[in-house]
Amino acid sequence: MKTIPASVTTSIASALKPAVFFTCAALLSACTSMGGVAPHPVADTSHANDAAQAALAADKDLNGPAQPVIENKEKLPNAALTEELFYKIVTAEIAYQRGNWQAAYVTLLTSAQQTRDPRLARRAAEIALSVKQAGEALGAIRLWRELAPDSNEATQFYLGFMVMNNNLSEIRNVFSDKLAASEGKQTAVVMLQAQRLLSRARDKNAAFDVLEELLTPYKALPEAHLALAQGAYTKGDNQRAITEANVMLAAHPDSQLAILTIAQASSQPEAATALAAFIAKNPTARDIRLAYASILIDLKQMDKAQQEFQIILHDNPTDVNAMYTLGVLALGKNQLTQAETYFLRYLKTLDEKSDDRDATSTYINLAGIAIERKDYKAAQDWLAKVESYDGRNPSWFNVQLRRASIMAHEKNIEDAVTLLHEIKPAGDTEQIQIVQTEAQILREANLTDRAEKALQAGLSAHPDSPDIMYDYAMLLESQDRVLEMESLLRKVIELAPTSQHAYNALGYSLADRNIRLDEALTLIEKANQLAPNDPFIIDSLGWVKFRMEKFDEAESLLRRAYELRPDADIAVHLGEVLWRAGHKDQAIKLWREARTKDADNAALKSTLTRLNVRL
Repeated sequence: MKTIPASVTTSIASALKPAVFFTCAALLSACTSMGGVAPHPVADTSHANDAAQAALAADKDLNGPAQPVIENKEKLPNAALTEELFYKIVTAEIAYQRGNWQAAYVTLLTSAQQTRDPRLARRAAEIALSVKQAGEALGAIRLWRELAPDSNEATQFYLGFMVMNNNLSEIRNVFSDKLAASEGKQTAVVMLQAQRLLSRARDKNAAFDVLEELLTPYKALPEAHLALAQGAYTKGDNQRAITEANVMLAAHPDSQLAILTIAQASSQPEAATALAAFIAKNPTARDIRLAYASILIDLKQMDKAQQEFQIILHDNPTDVNAMYTLGVLALGKNQLTQAETYFLRYLKTLDEKSDDRDATSTYINLAGIAIERKDYKAAQDWLAKVESYDGRNPSWFNVQLRRASIMAHEKNIEDAVTLLHEIKPAGDTEQIQIVQTEAQILREANLTDRAEKALQAGLSAHPDSPDIMYDYAMLLESQDRVLEMESLLRKVIELAPTSQHAYNALGYSLADRNIRLDEALTLIEKANQLAPNDPFIIDSLGWVKFRMEKFDEAESLLRRAYELRPDADIAVHLGEVLWRAGHKDQAIKLWREARTKDADNAALKSTLTRLNVRL
């Protein structure tokens, strides 16, 4: 099954924050009070590497309020901040800032050995980590741990290096001592810490064996089975994971981490069933409901997913994630007003909460709703809100293409072309997209000569672009320049042999002209192999079967295509097959639907004229 979304699991099992180091100023301040309580550290984790952060992970209490791991205060030596020590610390920091990390590291490590102050060893470790010197970092961390044996933070970094070196025996020894020293609910937390750390080992099977050895004396505790369940899932033993998690769930029916583990290790339908049963007994378990709703989306059960997100939003009316998801779900069901309401509510809530998250996708969705309503001004207003930012918003370029298309719909052709020419493309791909968009705008405006010139210029700049060739071929096809079209499409197939659109376009063109039908069928079948669920390719396949007078096959294929996508062109083809079969009422109904979708559809007009039908 697809992994439960990270946003769900992290709210159930959150990792400890990475170790926090002193900056120079904080370190100096600390030294002035040696022997007393250390001041609050300043966060500076930018140099900590991944190995050091592969760490002890503390989970929320499995059956209630969070139980934080309590950091034992380091026992600091009673040493004065002498002028000599002050000078060493300052010069070390200056050396480090100037790029001489070796001098800084040696000075601080030597000072730590002399003063027995773990904070100096910790700072030496940070410097080594910042330049990715694993050996030196491990040396400093060993000293730090020696000077502060009760420090969870020092242990965290030490174990991170043990994982990096695959030293599982040392991890077992450390956690064996920690489990023996723990009591009450803290024991369960340590178990999960061990599992989280071992899950990062390269040899998953060996890591699980170590975990099982560690937890064997504690198997009377249901939490031990939960840790084993997570470990089994990590190494790919889903059945063992489910079995172990069920032990925890039997003892603690409200354990969210247990049911999530079962869901992760199950197929999506089985996971949905398990999560639904859990929610029925624990209706306030928001994270589980969110996981359930996410799986329903994957299973394409959109109505049920929508209901679950509505419950989530009802329980927390300011949940912006639920608002946005409900907007997307409504949009997918063409519930435009409902989608718009959710998206507007989403933006309003972001503003009220001073939430600065990027709302680009919401602006684009609202613009899409406006376009569906043919309210092009509103669409432009929404798209204008999408900013480029300094590093170029990934959506910004496509938004400019859409803005140009909207201008064209508003008959502002020259403005649209000007906008396209003002875009500074980031590379060849964007340059080609600009050419394609300009040609399409000109072609739809019946400015075919200019469209052809734009495509020719594009091909001159990008002579091996299958995309420009394909668009040029479609322009030639619309002008009945069949030989030129066929030549270009065959070149597209040569350059991009997996381009299903080229095979389909060439095959359909032959079928629509009722020529070389066997070859047309071969081309379209190749396209269908490349994209078996593309409704337009299935439509082409149905149409060539109709031309070959295989009417039953044609009707079956066209009905399937129309079910997949009720497009006007597909309706025209299916209607003609039904008309020929004598089902004229059904055909007329389909053609009326097509006219409602696209009143200017050329295929519909020509078909009605040819068959002498008036709707």
